[in-house]
Amino acid sequence: MDRIRIKGGRPLNGTIPISGAKNAVLALMPAALLGDGALTLSNVPNLADVQTMTALLRELGMGVAHDTAARTTTITGPATAHEAPYDIVRKMRASVLVLGPLVARHGIARVSLPGGCAIGTRPVDLHLKGLEAMGATIAVEGGYIEARAPEGGLRGARIIFPVVSVGATENLLMAATLAKGDTELVNAAREPEIEDLALCLMRMGARIEGIGTDRLRIQGVGALVGGEHPVVADRIEAGTYACAAAITGGEVLLGGARLDHLGAVARVLREAGVGVAEEPAGLRVSRMNGLHGVDVVTEPFPGFATDMQAQFMALMCVAQGASMVTETIFENRFMHVPELARMGARINVHGASAIVRGVPSLSGAPVMATDLRASVSLVLAGLAARGETIVNRVYHLDRGYERLEDKLAAVGADVERMK
Repeated sequence: MDRIRIKGGRPLNGTIPISGAKNAVLALMPAALLGDGALTLSNVPNLADVQTMTALLRELGMGVAHDTAARTTTITGPATAHEAPYDIVRKMRASVLVLGPLVARHGIARVSLPGGCAIGTRPVDLHLKGLEAMGATIAVEGGYIEARAPEGGLRGARIIFPVVSVGATENLLMAATLAKGDTELVNAAREPEIEDLALCLMRMGARIEGIGTDRLRIQGVGALVGGEHPVVADRIEAGTYACAAAITGGEVLLGGARLDHLGAVARVLREAGVGVAEEPAGLRVSRMNGLHGVDVVTEPFPGFATDMQAQFMALMCVAQGASMVTETIFENRFMHVPELARMGARINVHGASAIVRGVPSLSGAPVMATDLRASVSLVLAGLAARGETIVNRVYHLDRGYERLEDKLAAVGADVERMK
């Protein structure tokens, strides 16, 4: 199993190109199930999760062709099967996003209950209740969800989410494009990846209003077509490398990143003493006059992203003073804390909050990755630590970061992957 070795203490300087967003492409690929004709996506990252979604779509009978040099993926249909099996779905929670498109287009779907990172229960009840409101009948047995549309297809409905859910918003947005009549999604997620999905669906012929707001209105159409769509830049990757520049005291240009997509992350970084400036080519990030402890609470976009919590905690480990990090999205997302403590971090967890007291420096150590974002927080800590850090179980990283060690080495990090 691969490991990553890091020798810390070197400031990062240069340009890091930001890849297409993992969380966007994993919703865009299932959207191809809805259309007649090929859907071609550009700026597609080469990630393990993209390969998992590729395997799932092929299992459903779709054609998927990757052009690695051009960074494009072309998906053709229609689907000839309607079951997403456990062996594929267990690897990645986003696999459940084939549910809405299959029911809307083919009237039936049988999807294994999803897996993915072990960071909480993350139930799919909002997905199922929304489909039921659109007329589908749902049965859950033997570890599988079976959904059937009524005769004549799904019907438009007004669906009010009791809590914000990115996955449920995506699934029901896709299903609504082919439902008869109008659908309104109230308290919908506003993440940039939702906006990206909506823009792609409109290129395919969907009628959607309210993009970028918490109230989406979809007028169902008889059919969608293929199209072409560029995947938005990954805001979590951008935020991660912003923390890398700050924790090493360097200055990095994040090529293609957008300030408006960072949401509260940009504001919190600035409060902590990190310069974040928008330029035509992307975002320039640098440490200003020292790092300062800042309190953060994870919230749905445009609040502070839960996917940035572990990285920001690593940054706070070497900041002056104390900070409190409160996790409100997932209940089991502090698994990186014991590993950071092995490197000399001072962190106390109290329920959903962690108190971080900054130390002058961290010390390199062998550490174990537990999930995707926890993995990269250990890499960030290693970049700032004295001595050598070995991060084990880095297959988590390959799910969401494209060529991480290559991108870091290109801006001055002493880092290598060990087979």
